Amino acid sequence: MRVSIIGTGYVGLVQGACFADTGNQVICMDIDEKKIATLKKGHIPIYEPGLEEMVRRNYQEGRLDFTTSLKQAVEKSEVLFLCLPTPPTENGSADLTHVLNVSEQIAEHINGEKLIVSKSTVPVGTVDKIRQILRKKSKYPVEVASNPEFLKEGSALQDSLKPDRVIIGSRSKKAINILEELYEPFVRTGNPIIMMDERSAEMTKYAANAFLATKISFMNELANLCEEVGADIDWVRKGIGADPRIGKQFLFPGVGYGGSCFPKDVKALIKTAEEHGKELEILKAVDHVNERQKRLLLKKLEKHYGSELGGKVVAVWGLSFKPQTDDIREAPSLVLIHELLTAGVRVRVHDPIAMPPVRALFDAKIEFCENSYDALKGADALFVVTEWNEFRRPDFDRMKRAMRNLVLFDGRNIYDPKEMRERGFVYYGIGR
Repeated sequence: MRVSIIGTGYVGLVQGACFADTGNQVICMDIDEKKIATLKKGHIPIYEPGLEEMVRRNYQEGRLDFTTSLKQAVEKSEVLFLCLPTPPTENGSADLTHVLNVSEQIAEHINGEKLIVSKSTVPVGTVDKIRQILRKKSKYPVEVASNPEFLKEGSALQDSLKPDRVIIGSRSKKAINILEELYEPFVRTGNPIIMMDERSAEMTKYAANAFLATKISFMNELANLCEEVGADIDWVRKGIGADPRIGKQFLFPGVGYGGSCFPKDVKALIKTAEEHGKELEILKAVDHVNERQKRLLLKKLEKHYGSELGGKVVAVWGLSFKPQTDDIREAPSLVLIHELLTAGVRVRVHDPIAMPPVRALFDAKIEFCENSYDALKGADALFVVTEWNEFRRPDFDRMKRAMRNLVLFDGRNIYDPKEMRERGFVYYGIGR
């Protein structure tokens, strides 16, 4: 099948590579000339395990191509996937400028029957707006469907190649048949393709992310209570996670969620409800708890040292919002660093992947260390913010030699409190 991906960001590049890897002819289109030139050289602008190799192989074998020409992408394809950004506006709603403007441009180049697929996370009713634009301007038959993505950064290839489920939102039998054919290679083990109307598909994406964000904030609330009553959230997590009605995923407390999806999608769903005269009180609390949780380690630092922190040195391990990605969007580390600097703290940081984008934000205000142990030199405290594997079993003796004060704030509960105290550290976890 001839497929074009409009918007070669995180979702678009992963999906395009996976479609090409199953034999389809795929064009990835983006207006960023530098990005397209980089992709043609076999390099990708994001960090995602295994993706660069897949992109390079399919490009070399002629199944995957890149272009800055929307006209070319439209004219040479049967199916076009819209993988465009929908950033939050100041009031929290999703900004549809890119989606609707590109739909207008696509309409100008349609040269035959097409299926346009909305893969971006968009408010309910967006597919109807896209359809109205295309059918008003195009003289050719155009179908529009919703096909939300459910990728997790760091495991996006596996999520695409072996999805838990595929959601197809369309009332067109022809559109459904085309998308079923495209996705058939990915669901051979029996995971479902679920058909529904377009608005339900759009809502499903928001509902999934909002529910997972709710689990995270709920556990963070419980963790804070555990500290007050003398319980251990880790045991609580194991106890409730064994209940199949609850499940084990997304029960790990920490310093809050970040990334490109949960924060903006929770806010966008709240705004959608408000636009329809409804109030999502639970999600408002989820958002509030998350913003508060991002500052938790600073509160613990102030409780340990007092509110006068000027001159203290704090090492930060982990900058990305989660491991296996360089994505720092809405990352808790950024809030913590800003708060530490405001308090007059000297900040030294290390991350295996995500230091370049953070350097662009803070530059000389903080010290970037290529080695995790270098960040500890003379430190009065260590903040563990992202649970990269390399932080789980460090050389504790080397840490002790480097740090001025052995105070550790474990923002992801990756260490055993008893063991850390036996090693001589003053240990603070989350809910323990």
